[in-house]
Amino acid sequence: MKRLITDELLRWKQSKYRKPLILKGVRQVGKTWILNELGRHNYKNIAYFNFDEQEELALFFETTKDVKRILQNLMIVNGSAILPEKTLIIFDEIQECNKALNTLKYFCEKAPEYHIACAGSLLGIALSKPSSFPVGKVDFLAIYPMSFTEFLIANGDENLVDYMKNIDAVEPIPEIFFNQLWEKFKMYFITGGMPEAVRSWTEERNTGLVQTALKNILNAYELDFSKHFEIKDNAKLALVWNSIPSQLSRENKKFLYSAVKEGARARDYEDALTWLCNAGLAYKIFRSIKPGLPMSAYDDLSAFKLYAVDIGLLRRLALLDPIAFNEGNRLFTEFKGALTENFVLQSLVDIYEAIPRYWTSGGQAEVDFIIQRGNDIIPIEVKADQNINSRSLTLYAQKYEALTKIRLRFSLRNLKQDGNLLNIPLFMIDYIDKLIEMAICNPKTSGT
Repeated sequence: MKRLITDELLRWKQSKYRKPLILKGVRQVGKTWILNELGRHNYKNIAYFNFDEQEELALFFETTKDVKRILQNLMIVNGSAILPEKTLIIFDEIQECNKALNTLKYFCEKAPEYHIACAGSLLGIALSKPSSFPVGKVDFLAIYPMSFTEFLIANGDENLVDYMKNIDAVEPIPEIFFNQLWEKFKMYFITGGMPEAVRSWTEERNTGLVQTALKNILNAYELDFSKHFEIKDNAKLALVWNSIPSQLSRENKKFLYSAVKEGARARDYEDALTWLCNAGLAYKIFRSIKPGLPMSAYDDLSAFKLYAVDIGLLRRLALLDPIAFNEGNRLFTEFKGALTENFVLQSLVDIYEAIPRYWTSGGQAEVDFIIQRGNDIIPIEVKADQNINSRSLTLYAQKYEALTKIRLRFSLRNLKQDGNLLNIPLFMIDYIDKLIEMAICNPKTSGT
């Protein structure tokens, strides 16, 4: 299963400024697999150490900060030599050993010739503690659930990927490609992007196995709740997590603590919500008062939406049966188009550095997302059905005409540009940057 992050990992390996690498990502998103693949194909050998399975490894880092002594001990455990430049050292579940995390500083300073890559399911939690990592002494990469492009490659549809990559004009996609992509896209809404769920479909064509894989992942997350959160607050964490589908099913998707539990107050649940976001399981998207830079300066901290890390997990959490695949556009429109919005959000997080926001204007309009691309703020509406009226985008453009180079609408409709309004089929979101560039450089009105 090809992961596009491989190119970034190779750039890390080849960089003369390389530091120990921390690969962040939620449980079962493929961190360990991708690092082992990197080692198998690009190094002479791999030295793999798991701080969760091998708790005794922590002793090597508690007694010394001398990297040579640490390496000697690791070689004894590994049973073979660890060679500069030729061995990939993998520290898995490194969040279980803060001493090892801090020792990366000394590997960076004293032994930069050794290639070290670290992974952990809850690294976001560990890294949220100021004393947990050496600032400026590590490189970071984030791995996300598989994109729709990666799903297509895993499914044997490289021809469709090649077609989308080679689009060089904003014009309607021929039906022969559009219809195929739409059908594959519906299946992606069933599997989501977690590798085990994707594999269950692409190798076995079995939605029952997909359901089981997603349920197992959800169960693993709930075990993490009890393992890493205060016992007395486990219930609060589970309540916030399980409320995400209902939060997104309302017309106004603003997060309400009262939807978590009747009478719930922010101060009682803020820690649980912060934990979910630091763990990478959820995204907190603030309302923006106005489009400006930096976007964070215009956040309304009292108003936000909460999205899940993956649409497959969200669908499973909401108990939406895969049979919806056969029911027209139901997958896209179910619970007020929440799956569709979640898909767009998780894709944008993967593509752009700044977390998206959303914008409202009283009770008149709501733009689902605004993103920062370079120094431009771009508004985005998400349409999950055939009604593509963009009234909110129109009001936004009227209010911020001088700031609005381009407006985006993601929908089930074909690729089309009307002035500065660009309609992008949902299944083409991975190519958003290329399409924006073409639309800005060639403003036009399409009659299609």
